[in-house]
Formats: sequence, structure tokens, C-alpha cells
Amino acid sequence: MPIDLAELVAPGRTALVTQELQRGVMGDLSPLPDLARAGARILPQVAALTKAARAAGASVIHCTAERRADGRGANRNARIFRYMARPEHTLTAGSPQAELVPELALAESDLVLARLHGLSPFQGTELDFLLRNLRVETLVGVGVSVNVAIPNLAFDAVNAGYQVVIPRDAAAGFPDEYVEMVFEHTLGAVATVTTTSELLAVWGR
Repeated sequence: MPIDLAELVAPGRTALVTQELQRGVMGDLSPLPDLARAGARILPQVAALTKAARAAGASVIHCTAERRADGRGANRNARIFRYMARPEHTLTAGSPQAELVPELALAESDLVLARLHGLSPFQGTELDFLLRNLRVETLVGVGVSVNVAIPNLAFDAVNAGYQVVIPRDAAAGFPDEYVEMVFEHTLGAVATVTTTSELLAVWGR
């Protein structure tokens, strides 16, 4: 049975959730050049989606990764954590690296939710509770990376009972060939994969 996208992403029960769209992750201060290049390609689409979501009445939540200056409580059990823990890569709260990229043009109605632990915006944060308080049933996930955080977001959201929608041109990773495989063989199995233009058409009605 075909999915009715307009019904699935009805603004009153949908949240646009951005993932790690930070200057020190995929922006101008990123230590990950491949991710920064891939991320730059999705920023116009993400910016358009955030504006359309707000105008339509959908919630917008920005999920970010941060570290304490002393590193207490942060993971050290994976290569990506150890790499990002280097002093020159700091994502300390309040630092330029931890800031959202300016293309997002943060609005007063937006929620920003930082985490100190893990690979998923659901892990150890208030995201699930906030979504339920907002009566959200569907998440539209955008941002980075398709390598790690976007699949974590999709899996955790599905496990928590939410519908997940991912606009293919508003989620980035690297290399391109791998990203295509993740969408084809993994994300496509648990989420509704769509495009920015399709979502803009629905929210603009």
C-alpha cells in the first residue's frame, strides 16, 4: 500500500530533527574534510526544510554533540570519540566549534538539545520525552552523518515507536558510494526515504 507522505508528515505531529549540523562537525571548523564537503551540499536543502517546517507548524529540534572542557563523562571507547577529543577539535559548550552552522538561522521556536554521551540523539537525552510532550509521531531526520549518527537516529526512533522520514538530499556522509548503499540497504528498510522538494511541496500546501 503506497505511503501518503502528506499524512505521514502532517505538521501537527511531525518534528524536523537536525543532527550535528555544527561548525566543528561538518562546518567551517570541521576536522573531517570529507564530511565537511558532503555537508556543504545539503545545507541549502536543510535551511529550506527548517523554514518550511516552522511555517507549516512542525516542530524543529537541533540535536548537537558537546564535551565538557575536562572531558568528564564523555565516551572513549571508539576511534571517533578519541579523534574528536583532541584539543584542536573540541566541541566544548559555548565554543565556536559547538555552534550550529549559520545557514540554519536559528529561530526562537526551535529547540536545541545537546548530548555529552553516545552516538545517538536519543541516548541519554530528553529527546524522546520532548517529542512525546509535543505529540510528535513522525521524525524527519536531516544532517550528518549517514555513516554513524543518522542510522542511530533512525534505529532509536523506530525502536521508540516513531515513524521516520529521511529526505535523501538533506542527509550527508562519505564516501558517496557508501552513502548510497546505506540508503539502499539499511535506511530504506526502516525509514521512508523522500526528497526535500517532496517535503516542501507537502508543507507548502
